Amino acid sequence: MTATGVVWDPVYLEHVTDDGHPDHPRRLKPLYRRLQDPMVNHRFTTIVPPAATDEEILLVHSPSYLNQVKATATHPASALSADTLTCDRSYPVAAIAAGGTIEAIRQVVAGTLSHALVLARPPGHHAERTRAMGYCIFNNVAIGSMAARTAMGLARVMVVDWDLHHGNGTQHIFERDPSVFFFSSHQFPHYPGTGHFTETGQGPGEGTTMNVPLSRGCGDGEFAAIYQRLLTPVALAFKPQLILVSAGFDIHAADPLGGMKVTPAGFAGLTRLVLDIARQTCAGRVVFCLEGGYDADALADSALAMIDELTGRTSTDVDAMAASADPGRLNTIVDRCIHTHRRFWKELEGQLSKHRRPQNHWSNP
Repeated sequence: MTATGVVWDPVYLEHVTDDGHPDHPRRLKPLYRRLQDPMVNHRFTTIVPPAATDEEILLVHSPSYLNQVKATATHPASALSADTLTCDRSYPVAAIAAGGTIEAIRQVVAGTLSHALVLARPPGHHAERTRAMGYCIFNNVAIGSMAARTAMGLARVMVVDWDLHHGNGTQHIFERDPSVFFFSSHQFPHYPGTGHFTETGQGPGEGTTMNVPLSRGCGDGEFAAIYQRLLTPVALAFKPQLILVSAGFDIHAADPLGGMKVTPAGFAGLTRLVLDIARQTCAGRVVFCLEGGYDADALADSALAMIDELTGRTSTDVDAMAASADPGRLNTIVDRCIHTHRRFWKELEGQLSKHRRPQNHWSNP
């Protein structure tokens, strides 16, 4: 039986920002302490992360931007954007974050591991092809997606992003690429301001971007039901050969930047749901990658709940979790999204709430 892999390494604490910055090394320290516990550590395989090569980073980012990031290594403190701060170790650490993502994908695709969780920083999903943004330097998941496509021979990759904030960088990198499906749920309106229902991809990629903008206050039930009714039918139709998850823990109820109400049990439920999709579509190949999450204890609790689910210590009843969703909040979101996307994915029709489903003329009243 193959194992669960986890990328974690003290090198990720060497990317140092200002004390008041949300993406400070301290957000990972409680989690890393718990991963050292023999009662936890024996349940997974630790993946040693290499640095991504220039060639791998250039699959997504421009040469001029890569050079801009490299130049930060000569300054003890600088900034790539107003909110993306760096130190002299930020470039090599960011390269190792991207490299750890690629290595986890490589081992999962090869069958050495069943699935993996990448607990690296800096995060990546806001990083655009030519610029840093939102604490993100290199777009780890986008680089991993391209490596899977170009170096590992996969034809279709699905990226699922449940971070509090919309993954603008990932969307923009792949919005014209029909081989990568991008699914994002996120608080809206909220930073960075993108991710409306109507953003569905462009040109040949139209229909392979699905945004689910959410108002504040969604919890475990709403997330489970939304993912059941929207992600599952589309994923089964798209048939990805690999699923990558931008796993943001800032949808946790305690997160200082958020307005959602997800608990560690909710993260376990989302993990189970994605695992079930992966088993039906791509032989279970899924890699979860840390994005946001700025309450250190909430991040640790939630990541450990995901590891419990990945390693079979728990098996969440997603149906029961989804049944607890607030129908008034849920149906408005789901129906609006289906109205936007059913021209691309007929599989969504059956997920319309009862009062919105087309009526058969010959049905009994």
